[in-house]
Amino acid sequence: MTFFFEVLIGGLLSGVMYSLVALGFVLIYKASGVFNFAQGAMVFFAALTFVGVMELGLSPWLAFPVTLLVMIALGLATERVVLRPLVNQPQITLFMATIGLTFFVEGLAQMTWGAAVRGLDIGLEDVPIDWLMDRFGMSISKFDLAAAGIAAILVAALAVFFNRTRIGRALRAVADDHQAALAVGIPLQQIWGIVWGVAGFVALVAGLLWGARNGVQFALTFVALKALPVLILGGFESIPGAIVGGLIIGATEKLAEVYLGPSVGGGIEGWFPYVLALLFLLVRPEGLFGEKIIRRI
Repeated sequence: MTFFFEVLIGGLLSGVMYSLVALGFVLIYKASGVFNFAQGAMVFFAALTFVGVMELGLSPWLAFPVTLLVMIALGLATERVVLRPLVNQPQITLFMATIGLTFFVEGLAQMTWGAAVRGLDIGLEDVPIDWLMDRFGMSISKFDLAAAGIAAILVAALAVFFNRTRIGRALRAVADDHQAALAVGIPLQQIWGIVWGVAGFVALVAGLLWGARNGVQFALTFVALKALPVLILGGFESIPGAIVGGLIIGATEKLAEVYLGPSVGGGIEGWFPYVLALLFLLVRPEGLFGEKIIRRI
């Protein structure tokens, strides 16, 4: 039973890392109704910029605000250059624009800072917690626990921002109906700019944590693919859904690998979340926290 809980807790903590990436998708989808294919590239750009700024001689405490300003500037520029000219265009047009943005951001990051793989030390050790190991015999990573705490603080701050502030209420209005929001005087472009800036901040936090674990490399762009099952389970418009979906995906992929993997030859951790998401689509395509789809015949 101890081993079961060790696998379960490790999976839940890993799921929090997936949730961080999914949050960026949710924020932009809530505001514009567009699936931002470039979120993975933004995670890579943020991590590479942070490391590049540190290589210029700045300390991590100075590199973080500098990188944050760069990510906010990238988000605002994206809204002005890419989204603003495409207002009222079909969603597929906006989606294709984010695909083009992906390649641009990836190229810009490597052109500016180089394509070499870099290590990233943010002061969090990926080693077991001693007292848990001694008392319960469970190997739980200090890094995973700290990442979960950071994600919890970030989610709480975003929840307060979007539910208790004037900007948050305007965001919900824009998400419900762009035209109605414009009719009552809500500045659509300003709201989109704020959301893309916040998404840049979320990408920075996710990039630092994923970069510290796996190294800062081009493969970080594929982290976004792990967010797809999370979004399908939790719903594309729900911040709590991104968290719950991440926890479910993280836990099930670890448990499936340990308990189902040996019977099918192993190696199912990489594809099991997508199978689970596919099955979930057949039952509840709007996600756990999405609005129920009502079809009238």
